[in-house]
Amino acid sequence: MSVSLSDSARKILNAPNIGILATINPDGSPQTSVVWVATDGDDVVISSQAGRRKITNLERDPRASLSVFDLADPERYVEVRGEATVAEDAGRRLAAELAERYDGEGAGQEYLDLPAATVRVVIRLRPHRLAGNAV
Repeated sequence: MSVSLSDSARKILNAPNIGILATINPDGSPQTSVVWVATDGDDVVISSQAGRRKITNLERDPRASLSVFDLADPERYVEVRGEATVAEDAGRRLAAELAERYDGEGAGQEYLDLPAATVRVVIRLRPHRLAGNAV
């Protein structure tokens, strides 16, 4: 069952704060990746490239946890636990949007100019539980 994001969690997730996405390796051990994040409704969206370890992990086992702390106040954070889906990033829109948010105006062009063989994907994390002091 999914839960709604609070306003304070949404504020942290939509600011250019760095996230740590945890997925489960085939042997059951944890795997973490530094990611850029945003929200789409109550889902958290993350851009990645097809074939990366976090993607293959999520395609096999969709359980994930994402921790994001507020760069302006590192003691404030939110953890989003839930299940993720992976789909192609049509037109690389999310990759470009996040690059602009995190690296500034014009930064998204790098993703738009990638060769066609480079497939960008959207990880959509549906929250089942929120934790932290910004929930």
